[in-house]
Amino acid sequence: MTVINEGDVRLFSRKCEEIFRQVKRDIVGQDEVVHNTVIAMIAGGNVLLEGVPGIGKTRLVRSLGRVFALPFSRIQFTPDLMPADVTGTNVLEKDAQGNAVYRFEPGPIFSNIVLADEINRATPKTQSALLEAMQEYTVTVAGENHKLSQPFFVLATQNPIEQEGTYALPEAQLDRFMFKLNMGYPTVSQMKEIVLMTQKTMDEVAEGVVDGETLLRMRATAREIPVMDAIVTYTMGLVASTQPGSDCAGETARLRLRLGASPRAGQALITAAKVRAMIAGRFNVAYEDIDALACPVLRHRIKLNYETLAARVTPDQVIGELLQAAKEAPTGRKGRP
Repeated sequence: MTVINEGDVRLFSRKCEEIFRQVKRDIVGQDEVVHNTVIAMIAGGNVLLEGVPGIGKTRLVRSLGRVFALPFSRIQFTPDLMPADVTGTNVLEKDAQGNAVYRFEPGPIFSNIVLADEINRATPKTQSALLEAMQEYTVTVAGENHKLSQPFFVLATQNPIEQEGTYALPEAQLDRFMFKLNMGYPTVSQMKEIVLMTQKTMDEVAEGVVDGETLLRMRATAREIPVMDAIVTYTMGLVASTQPGSDCAGETARLRLRLGASPRAGQALITAAKVRAMIAGRFNVAYEDIDALACPVLRHRIKLNYETLAARVTPDQVIGELLQAAKEAPTGRKGRP
């Protein structure tokens, strides 16, 4: 077990400040989205970015590819995209002796940062080609396993409005994303800044700050951050409170939810909270870290029932109710700092 000290935390925090500074050279506003995307990448998680066209989803991913100085590939998902277009395929060719042999030709998934642009436009068969890579970091083609290099991330985008010609992501794939982040419209002043900035150049200008080896060291350092048992209990209680059939489920889950989050949500909350704590320069995970990350971790893992959907209640509103109930529960954080 590695023992971290104050110097490690300061170095970690300074490195993250430099990452944020470089990303801001390309992205105006969207501070929370940028902050949470960096948290997920350091923690080793995949991110689903949702927002209307033209607000900078793709630009953000490309900018992060530059800042992290890692091999980057983009896959434009379309209805005619085939699984082999993502994973790669075996190519028949002749060797030096003239014999016919198969050679594996890697697809764009063999990169460190993969932008899955408009992921919900591909068919479920093609979407499923990402499942193994996102969870196991391997790709199986013709019965042969191929390992992906580390670090590896899938940063996917989708448009929440347009439904024609799209295929909703299955629950199994949604659960592979550590965070789902919603990108909203910029303010008037931010739009003005965006227009003025892009009149000079449309290219990203962010510079590399962290390489793959450094990123893996940062991840290993964050994992050593201690977590009090009370916070783990609070976090697991919050996750269980999303499950309508759980003993921890309260009125909110029974009235509003038809499906809750799995243990993977609890893993994501604790892992990401450690990174958030270190970015803030702290040696330990606090309740505020769990509360701040609850929506990104849970909003795509809970399913609202039909009555709640008809009432136009959002997943974030339901999570807010669950957080309030968790704070007031006897086993929650009531009366604690």
